[in-house]
Amino acid sequence: MSEMSYMEQELRSQPETWREAARIGATGGPLPKAGRRVAVVGCGTSWFMAQSYAALRESAGLGVTDPFPASEAFLGTDRGYDAVVAITRSGTTTEVLRVLDAVKGRIPTVTVLGDPDTPAVELSDETVALPFADERSVVQTRFATTALTLLRAHLGEDVARAVADAEEALAAPVEKEWVDAEQFAFLGTGWTYGLANEAALKMREASQSWTESYPAMEYRHGPISIAAPGRVTWLFGRAPEGLEGDVARTGARFVSHARDPLADLVLVQRVALERARARGLDPDSPRSLTRSVMLQEAAVS
Repeated sequence: MSEMSYMEQELRSQPETWREAARIGATGGPLPKAGRRVAVVGCGTSWFMAQSYAALRESAGLGVTDPFPASEAFLGTDRGYDAVVAITRSGTTTEVLRVLDAVKGRIPTVTVLGDPDTPAVELSDETVALPFADERSVVQTRFATTALTLLRAHLGEDVARAVADAEEALAAPVEKEWVDAEQFAFLGTGWTYGLANEAALKMREASQSWTESYPAMEYRHGPISIAAPGRVTWLFGRAPEGLEGDVARTGARFVSHARDPLADLVLVQRVALERARARGLDPDSPRSLTRSVMLQEAAVS
């Protein structure tokens, strides 16, 4: 039997890391208080967690919250942000560091990170470190979900059900149809749209799979044309009326579960892992990817 990959070890630890993050988030700390106008930035997986956090915070009536990829963050004075929240597992991602440096002394910043011994700490006004959720695998699993659990707890959510559902998702069967599927489309509404984006990215990174992601109501406006037998449409959260029937008529498999959507992402992580194994791929070292993207600075003349 082959040795367990870092990806598998890390994704299986999520109920434990979520519990600890919930404890930290519930204590308050430096994260933005209600009423603050907030920008949230990240790259890749962290940007998708920023999307989910922003939707949760704003829909809870806690203040305007805008998510940006760090490379395209609009943080000028006209936007009137009271705080910037940065999410970064490594604390070394170039685009995130550039944002923190650009707003330093102008907009208060708080960074949620996995490694506290990194440049992001010096550039941030405040940090929330989650070293127990840091990872060795290039493909992120537990850091992203643990960071979002922290943020959900800070918003006042009781995440006990999410933790219990994650434990159930770790024991649920991974269906052969999912491992063999030709294509996946992941859908979400509100805060679960960020999870759909992350699920699609996970499949691409770990198993080089053909995946797409859309807001659920947008799926019928063109993208559903790709649905067909041997393909999967996976929804996070409650299905809009009529969507399941529309997908069924294409012959594609429609997947939707009653568990907490973040816990359902854990199951998708497991599917991505099994698809990687079936293709003889190393999920800890996917092609063309590194644990942190650090851009080479242009030479100054």
